[in-house]
Amino acid sequence: MDDDGRGPGPLPREPGKVPYEGVWRFTAAAVDASVPQARHAVRDLLARQGVPVSDDLVQGLLLIVSELVTNAVRHAALLSPMLAVEVAVGAEWVRVSVEDDHPYRPTALVADHGQTGGRGLLLVREITQEAGGACDVEHTASGGKVIWAALPLKPDGADPNGS
Repeated sequence: MDDDGRGPGPLPREPGKVPYEGVWRFTAAAVDASVPQARHAVRDLLARQGVPVSDDLVQGLLLIVSELVTNAVRHAALLSPMLAVEVAVGAEWVRVSVEDDHPYRPTALVADHGQTGGRGLLLVREITQEAGGACDVEHTASGGKVIWAALPLKPDGADPNGS
């Protein structure tokens, strides 16, 4: 995954910010190999920045990243050969998002017990809600979409929407 030239070091910190706050963006080809690469990049970033996340929260975030990147690879690669993964960390929350250039806006399907697929966004929504966070799909200025999930680092965390 490309890290937009920021390298492994921390970004300059604004006054009043905690050491782990920042925004990081990775780009990758919309291919199957990008799923584990994105998951490892997010895990390594959280550890490198010293983000105070519980093991359960990390596992939830990594599952969300896997599901969102998998969806981009499976459903958007034809119109969007590249995707972007962004990790934004605030003092009390972490937000992961996946952006692609495909205009289709997916919705979480209702679970059909006979169906073997199509549950990724349901899973993302459930993990997010269980953690007390928020998730959504938004259109981008370029006509694509970004799907994001924000989870609090603490149960009494700040608004994950950044409001």
